[in-house]
Amino acid sequence: MSVSLPTWNLADLYAGPGAPEVKADLAAAARDAETFNARYRGRIATLADAPDGGVQLAEAVRAYEAIEDRLGRLMSFAGLLYAQDNTDPVHAKFYGDMQERVTTISTGLLFFALELNRLDDAALEQALETPALAHYGPWLRDLRAMRPYQLSDELETLLHEKSVTGHAAWNRLFDETMARLAFEVDGETLALEGALHLLSDKDGARRAAAAQALARTFKANIPLLALVTNTLAKDKEIEDRLRGFADIAQSRHIANRVEPEVVAALTEAVQRSYPALSHRYYAMKAKWLGLEKLEYWDRNAPLPQSDDATIPWAQARDTVLEAYRGFTPQMASIAERFFEQGWIDAPMRPGKASGAFSHPTVPSAHPYVLLNYQGKTRDVMTLAHELGHGVHQVLAAKQGALMADTPLTLAETASVFGEMLTFRKLLASAPDAARRKTMLASKVEDMLNTVVRQTAFYTFERQVHTARREGELTADDIGRIWLDVQSESLGPAIRFGEGYETYWCYVSHFIHAPFYVYAYAFGDCLVNSLYAVYEQAQEGFAERYLRMLEAGGTLRHKELLAPFGLDASDPAFWDKGLSVIRGFIDELEAME
Repeated sequence: MSVSLPTWNLADLYAGPGAPEVKADLAAAARDAETFNARYRGRIATLADAPDGGVQLAEAVRAYEAIEDRLGRLMSFAGLLYAQDNTDPVHAKFYGDMQERVTTISTGLLFFALELNRLDDAALEQALETPALAHYGPWLRDLRAMRPYQLSDELETLLHEKSVTGHAAWNRLFDETMARLAFEVDGETLALEGALHLLSDKDGARRAAAAQALARTFKANIPLLALVTNTLAKDKEIEDRLRGFADIAQSRHIANRVEPEVVAALTEAVQRSYPALSHRYYAMKAKWLGLEKLEYWDRNAPLPQSDDATIPWAQARDTVLEAYRGFTPQMASIAERFFEQGWIDAPMRPGKASGAFSHPTVPSAHPYVLLNYQGKTRDVMTLAHELGHGVHQVLAAKQGALMADTPLTLAETASVFGEMLTFRKLLASAPDAARRKTMLASKVEDMLNTVVRQTAFYTFERQVHTARREGELTADDIGRIWLDVQSESLGPAIRFGEGYETYWCYVSHFIHAPFYVYAYAFGDCLVNSLYAVYEQAQEGFAERYLRMLEAGGTLRHKELLAPFGLDASDPAFWDKGLSVIRGFIDELEAME
């Protein structure tokens, strides 16, 4: 299949690692950063107090934004090359070199955010009366959210420079370790993505063999992966303590621009729903498969009557684009550019990053989507998911390098909404009751993976990071926490046999973005509520939805959801979203 699958064209960023434009942009960024430092360092408070302070501060922010865009382009190119094949020594060296160079250049810019945050509220409010600076008001608002936790200039500089040899280095060690792992399944050597894919194989013996192969290789590498986890958790605890964060996830909540009580309400609502959602569904699935209990490798097994035919890439493309077009032609038109202009890398290959993502790069360029497409229905839904991100990133680019970026909680909204559009289209065209049942079951499993499993991941992370504060954790310690949380969330219908205690070790979000995972549950439940509004009142909905995406990071979730009559701070909001999953399970039960 890989012969006909698209690979991305990164030439829109740079022709290659050795391209003269790379060297030229590095030199220009270094020169501009030096000029910026010489012109503004130590002068931000003085500028704010000047009669035309707003104008001068706006000019400084624009100059800063231009440097950030150039550095972002360089780092995006290096990161995408690395994701393309992180076992390639040329790519790995280029990525490492770029991290060092970009970190060095951006160190000279750190003062700007620090000095802006030291401005008196009254002085900044007065400066913000200038329209040119008011444009950057949302960025300044979000920047100042970190004001109570800001350290001295010297400490901030040290943390920034040491990141290359600190958490970034451990992230890279994890990535390169995972890329080199080999899993022997029935005489065939597979990479991680291929072995994980077999957990959805129709043949139970094949699933079991893959699960055991995963466990064997994970166990052989678990000391290193436990060390990575311990080190990063301790590194985070040190910085959290220095900054004075009260909660282990507080930095993520601030970055997500979401109140801790909103996340707590979401988490509690999902946990209360475990028996009505995952416990109930997996007990039903065990009966469908003729089993007393599901083994852990049966959790994502296809139903006996499911169609396991491979879905060609062209069909996957048409399915997603038609679903998007049915919602609004503008959304389909943007998504179509990803296929036509070389913005997607779809085939599996050795050394390629596992999973999938849509990288926004910078507003002066465009996003790129990475997939590991294997032709299953889930892969089509993943394509819909990542293109949802991509459309969002294209629309938000108009906000510029400082404000295009969307909090994770809202970024997942666009992707999950794209999935829902695609699923509803497929469901509407189901030829018979049997096909409708398999499609509903597949959707329920995806939603459980997104809502229940990711909430459990968040609980697992909280327990690991809390326990790490008392001392280093052994791999067995981490494994026990993992099994306890998985048993509670997935329920008694699943048997977590020997080997599953190691399965925490491959989840890259734990390494790259601590506490990211609740954003998936947030986005899924939010989309369920949003889609209900769409079904009830489609008139004008698409226009409001696109305006929400275009806002990028300029608005908070309350402001974004208000036009739809939704409020995520209302505890009942989450129950409404979860009721959609319950409804699907009710329908499946009624089919029995």
